[in-house]
Amino acid sequence: MRKTWSVRRTARLARTAATAVLALVVAASPGQNENPKGITAIIGAAVVDVEKGVVLDDQTVLLQGERIVKIGPRARVDVSKDARTIDGRGLHLIPGLVDAHVHYYDPQVFGPAMIANGIVLVRETGQPNETALPLRQALNAGAMLGPEMIATGWILDGDPPFIPQASRGVKTPDEGRAAVRAQAAAGVDEIKVYSKLEKDVFEAICDEAKRAGLKAVGHVPEAVYLEDAVAAGLRCIDHVHGFDKVIGRLLGLPVKLASGGMGVNFDYWPRLAEVDPAKLREVFGRLRASGVIVCPTIVVFKVRSGLGDVKARTYPMSEYISPVIQGIWNALWNPAERAEWEKLWPPIAAFVAAMHKAGVPMMIGTDLSMPGIIPGFAVHEEMAIWQDAGIAAADVLRGATIVPARFLNQESRLGSVAEGKIASLVLVRGNPLKDIRAAGRVEGVFLRGQYFDRGRLDQMLKEARDLARQ
Repeated sequence: MRKTWSVRRTARLARTAATAVLALVVAASPGQNENPKGITAIIGAAVVDVEKGVVLDDQTVLLQGERIVKIGPRARVDVSKDARTIDGRGLHLIPGLVDAHVHYYDPQVFGPAMIANGIVLVRETGQPNETALPLRQALNAGAMLGPEMIATGWILDGDPPFIPQASRGVKTPDEGRAAVRAQAAAGVDEIKVYSKLEKDVFEAICDEAKRAGLKAVGHVPEAVYLEDAVAAGLRCIDHVHGFDKVIGRLLGLPVKLASGGMGVNFDYWPRLAEVDPAKLREVFGRLRASGVIVCPTIVVFKVRSGLGDVKARTYPMSEYISPVIQGIWNALWNPAERAEWEKLWPPIAAFVAAMHKAGVPMMIGTDLSMPGIIPGFAVHEEMAIWQDAGIAAADVLRGATIVPARFLNQESRLGSVAEGKIASLVLVRGNPLKDIRAAGRVEGVFLRGQYFDRGRLDQMLKEARDLARQ
């Protein structure tokens, strides 16, 4: 049930693939630049206000270039005769979606699959700077087809690290501070920390990140209690690392507190129901007060429980998985752990729902490139898991839009359908405030004002499948 990152082939394959495709510049798609400087009018759509959790029916939304310039009732918004018009009647217009935890190892396949599923922004959480930062530049400049990107670059981990080819191993607080300064100078967006860091080194990294104006994000190290990690300055808890120790301590059970492993206390998850709910609410209250955000990636736990035979490729949607990603899956997949994963994900989902109810902010992420995670489609699966666990559809949608936009410092550009923001939007069939699965019924996508209709999205998915076979 733990990531066997000691398998060096995993990171080597990933880095080789990502570096190779950085040279791939995707030409503008047919119909993409029909009206680059003029007005585009989306006529009659039901606009979803994610912040208020309401729908504004029969609206006209005017775009100029990559910006939203006007939103109003269809009867009151004038549309010039030479504007490009898109019929939004019968459709809901939502902000573009965010996958806040990816390992973007296969850009040529991931890009079209992400856009076709309405994902317009990703947070890349661990590749060498030499790969991640040029990739970010290519995506954000529109030179490569795919979502915009926030990137952490190198992972900072203990020495030796779990993933040598994607990490910088640090042994002392001074080395940790120097590593943060190097990352800041390179231009990363956040500082990614990992499981093998010693407590004093982790604390130095978090402090130096704060000095540099960067958020420390990632794993709660195995040598650190979750509350101490948050107090030190960890701003995002990725996955649910550290919460296993919380459960164990609330139950009065022995907790392993030592560097070198990952998820070593995960066996406590199936005992979540034994925890006093009042004590758990106290923990959640402290987390809420701290301002930390959680990116739980429940889907990565769920899919492994029913993945089937990875090496035989008998899993759903395997046509979107290239040999590069297949190699990673082969290295990480252990069929003997399926029963353990099956026990893990239901209590994790229940825990996440309780954490949400207590007001702890959370955002949607998938851990893309891990076994079973299908690019783009997994975002919708994660959202469905949240809803099925008891989180209201409106809050799930916020967790995939405005909440990550705020955390990633993109709120002025993305995360809601509002005048002045970037026109990265999705037309969907159905109201996602009633059923979040409607967000997966995509009819059209705007990426910085460039429109892809359903026919073009289907073509993009075919291209992704074709590229995955190469």
